[in-house]
Amino acid sequence: MRVLLIHAEKFSFKVRERALKNVPEIDEKLREGKADNALVVFTAVEDFDTDSMSYLQKIARDIIDVAKKVNARCIVLYPYAHLSSNLARPDKALHIFDKLREVLEKNSREEGLEFMWAPFGYYKSFEIKCIGHPLAELSRTYSPEEVEGREERVEVPSFYVIITPEGDIYDAREYKFKENERDLEILVRKEVLKEELKGGEEPRYLTYCKKFGIEWEPMSDIGHMRYGPEATIMYDLVEKYSWIVANRLGIPIFRIRGTNMFKLSCRPIAEHAKLFGERMYTLESDKETLVLRYAACFQQFSMVRDWVLSYRNLPFGVLEIADSYRYEQPGETVLCFRVRKFTMPDLHIFTRDLEEAKEICFKVHKIIFEEIRKIGLDYVSLYNVTEDFYNQHLEYLKTLARIEGKPILVRVLKEKKYYWVLNAEYHIIDELERPREIATMQIDIGNAERFGIKYRTAEGEDKHPVIIHTALIGSVERYLYAILQKAALDEKSGKLPRLPTWICPVQVRVIPVSRDFVQYCEKIVDDLIMNNIRADLDDREESVSKKIREAEKSWIPYIVVVGREEVESNVLTVRVRGSKELKKMGLEELVKTIKEELKGYPISDIVLPKRLSERPQYKVVI
Repeated sequence: MRVLLIHAEKFSFKVRERALKNVPEIDEKLREGKADNALVVFTAVEDFDTDSMSYLQKIARDIIDVAKKVNARCIVLYPYAHLSSNLARPDKALHIFDKLREVLEKNSREEGLEFMWAPFGYYKSFEIKCIGHPLAELSRTYSPEEVEGREERVEVPSFYVIITPEGDIYDAREYKFKENERDLEILVRKEVLKEELKGGEEPRYLTYCKKFGIEWEPMSDIGHMRYGPEATIMYDLVEKYSWIVANRLGIPIFRIRGTNMFKLSCRPIAEHAKLFGERMYTLESDKETLVLRYAACFQQFSMVRDWVLSYRNLPFGVLEIADSYRYEQPGETVLCFRVRKFTMPDLHIFTRDLEEAKEICFKVHKIIFEEIRKIGLDYVSLYNVTEDFYNQHLEYLKTLARIEGKPILVRVLKEKKYYWVLNAEYHIIDELERPREIATMQIDIGNAERFGIKYRTAEGEDKHPVIIHTALIGSVERYLYAILQKAALDEKSGKLPRLPTWICPVQVRVIPVSRDFVQYCEKIVDDLIMNNIRADLDDREESVSKKIREAEKSWIPYIVVVGREEVESNVLTVRVRGSKELKKMGLEELVKTIKEELKGYPISDIVLPKRLSERPQYKVVI
């Protein structure tokens, strides 16, 4: 970005006509402006510029420093393309100019300076009278590479309270935690007191990721993952499971698919992107700047606005298992948890009004907690709410605390710039005692109007629905992360780590004691596969003890060893993970036992050669 700073005794401008066809209409009050004792900031947005908050904050701070040095009373931000021959495309330039304007205006007001800006994309005339002194004319060149480290976040005015199941309210900073409220205490220390929590040592779950083939992709950008054959089975199962869970809400659910790239020149997309407040991937295509979606909102809202809706259709949900992209900082990426490309089973529920949304949220909340408890974990909740919602719906928050049966943390935000009135974050506490957000729920009162989504009421009027955003089980990656964290916590407490049987890549491994029994074992494997059980055959030239040891290291829940006794009696010898004794059972009983464990969960093919001798050594068994 290039800027020319002129300290002006007097400055004025007047809009003449539109220079770019895709820029928004401007209010009459923006068509002209004038200022005395002003620092005029002529600004050109260049091709390599970004909307990184740390980058724009640095530019804004520099401008304000100059304004204070020359004792200017006002700052004027003025788009001026003539400063550079390497200009950004118009839609990108408008987006970054608007972001800089917001940051600079906020910082200027905080420093007691007046602020004015001229509209982007219009021909304008201006008059300027420069004050003659050494700092009256300065030029600056900025590039994103100058700013390193994590993007700075502008703190939003807020306060925190803790609401108990009894309905009592406490200042979160003064709350006295009970012995069984360790998880809440950890969350408060991080979110409220901003303490650096325990870390440093390598978490166990990373070893488990390696075991199943979940890893970073070294030939891609930082924060992008890859999945080996076993991890792919797990990944596919979680995608399928998200659809099963969504349909437990008891309302109509529609599943869709769409694109992952949207034009920033579209007003609803640009406005939603601003409100999202996180770093995004953008790319240039033809004459457009595109944003890679960070959730499924864009596609679902764009599609639903074309549907003809009646009050009789509501509530209903739309689910897309959406590849999503967030430009996480390099030092902040965490395998399976904080990544740049992830898959979100993103569910949006369209409701008639806020009261209906609140009622549906009780169902959403119930399922979110049921699912994490199936894994053997529990959530500690943070509810971000606007001040208006807190004041008007405090009893609703008390009801949520009562349903959870334990205190909840509530952050009350005073600014009114959000599309939601309630944004719930559901955290597990990991093996290193750090809060990790998995599932989410929001009540959105703004985007239906922004995207033009309407329904016809019983009275024949058009009305904008209230939208619930939720990821009932979190992203695919974070759900896997939660499962692996449960295994890590089990191992830490002295238990045998394991996966739920339904998500194990291989559910049964059949091991012949010699080559004589391979054909018999293969028939067992085929019968299991026919019953939708993922089974394989260890036909390698290895000792039985080594085969059993490797199957146990792979966390296979059922290991069947077959020798002459098993062939002659038709009774299998089965090792069940977590049980010290061998079990004797027929094939039908084994199938029945496993199917009982799999009730309510999806099935998947094994997508691996069933014979281990046919597989390459694509991983190291740990």
